[in-house]
Amino acid sequence: MKLKDKVAIVTGGAKGIGAEIAKEFASEGAIVIAADMGLMSYEMANVFPYELDVTDVDGCKLMFEETIKKFGHIDILVNNAGITRDSMTKKMTDEQWNLVLDVNLKGVFNLVRYVGPQMEEQGGGSIINISSVVGVFGNIGQANYAASKAGLIGLTMTWAKEFARKGVPVRVNAIAPGYVMTDILKTVPKDLLDKFASLTMLKRLGQPEEIAKAALFLASDDASYITGQTINVNGGMRL
Repeated sequence: MKLKDKVAIVTGGAKGIGAEIAKEFASEGAIVIAADMGLMSYEMANVFPYELDVTDVDGCKLMFEETIKKFGHIDILVNNAGITRDSMTKKMTDEQWNLVLDVNLKGVFNLVRYVGPQMEEQGGGSIINISSVVGVFGNIGQANYAASKAGLIGLTMTWAKEFARKGVPVRVNAIAPGYVMTDILKTVPKDLLDKFASLTMLKRLGQPEEIAKAALFLASDDASYITGQTINVNGGMRL
């Protein structure tokens, strides 16, 4: 029970990687608020769904205030909510660019602006930003997504310094997953999946549970001396 009595918020927690993180945290004793715009794909004790659009500043503030009012503290924040709107740069529309940056980057800021200072006041906490292998290496046709996920790495290092500057152990880290078998990838042709797998040293794609295990480590006291880092969970991928 590595997270016993901890309160965690996981955005994008209704399905995919976010759902696995929420379930992993709950199985380790945490109370989890699974914030998402979509319907929950599962039910589990101690996982509470919360309808949230992370681009809505007022909505983020309200969820933060309601969580503090109900539980008294927030110990863990996992910023997992994200979208893609892929296009080659010459064809990318302003709408595609703005929407991805609003959700993937500003949506994270909208929550951390409240949760980070609260963690400072309460004496500690763990913030985990879910970046991507694309944010580390870039990828053709994903300029908006790459910019948003690379931006999360910069925010991670900045917030690790900012929220610990008074000597308070607020830890901020990022996870950069490779290609993971979520519902989105299940619609991709097998030949492409095989190609993605061949780019890894382990010659396979990742599973959502493997990202959740990394998140559990960073959220727990096992990672008490780790902050400002990006953990690449990608099977040794080379793009």
